[in-house]
Amino acid sequence: MDNKPGYQGGPNRGNAPQQRRGGPQKDKEPYAINERIRAREVRLVGDNVEAGIYSIHEALRLAEEQELDLIEISPNAEPPVCKILDYQKYLYQQKKRLKEQKAKSTKVVVKEIRFGPQTDDHDYNFKLKHAQGFLKEGAKVKAYVFFRGRSILFKEQGEVLLLRFANDLEELGKLEQMPVLEGKRMTIMLSPKKK
Repeated sequence: MDNKPGYQGGPNRGNAPQQRRGGPQKDKEPYAINERIRAREVRLVGDNVEAGIYSIHEALRLAEEQELDLIEISPNAEPPVCKILDYQKYLYQQKKRLKEQKAKSTKVVVKEIRFGPQTDDHDYNFKLKHAQGFLKEGAKVKAYVFFRGRSILFKEQGEVLLLRFANDLEELGKLEQMPVLEGKRMTIMLSPKKK
């Protein structure tokens, strides 16, 4: 008999956790919107409203009139800052902006171009065209002369070659470092000029 009251209450208790589980999933939204905004007053900003402090009821009414959402964009401000926008469109724009920032900050591609100390003009011009393409695409160019065996005796020639290369790419790329000899390699680094 002791089990019966517990059993009868079971379905009700079973529903309550489901309701609670549903709540936090909604709260996983990155921004509080509409009725989920808990402040009594909010500061409205944006193009489609006169900026100022409004009661939450007034702000919700303005959003409803425009058939848009009230979005809390700065919850820690006093009072919280809100905008009246289409929420899905706002989320899309935020994701797009983050994606663009990520693309700008992380993709630093370095392309290498290798020369010998006595590279002929045809080979030089071929590699120069490749470097121009890389710099136009926004990649950095690391050019180096590789000295094999006794060719290290021609390091001055290698330095002249790399400086000529940097000079020929002056319009597209900025020389980050003068030629540096590291072991059997003499290297320069060019970064694309910002348009």
